[in-house]
Amino acid sequence: MSDTFGNEKFIRSQSVVARVVAGETLIVPIRGKVGDLASIYSFNGTGTLIWKLLESPTTISQLAVAVATEYDVDPLQAECDVASFVGEMKAVGLVEVPASVAMAGD
Repeated sequence: MSDTFGNEKFIRSQSVVARVVAGETLIVPIRGKVGDLASIYSFNGTGTLIWKLLESPTTISQLAVAVATEYDVDPLQAECDVASFVGEMKAVGLVEVPASVAMAGD
């Protein structure tokens, strides 16, 4: 499986607000104590599953196993897709490495 993130764990950013509306998860980043309405993100079912799992620190491998199981897809493809999705979420500040995990790795 992919070593892009190794055993690095990720968790939802505390600087966002998320709501499920009509089966989609909508995420609004909070900047300066105000919702950034110009940067609303919408997740489909797969993204919503990943978002739910990121409630607690989770690795890419753990997320990929859940996606592969839920959607009956190839585990290697799931890991590749999940790694890409989490990388994109990290780049825009929707997920982060938990502080306790980051400090333990230093």
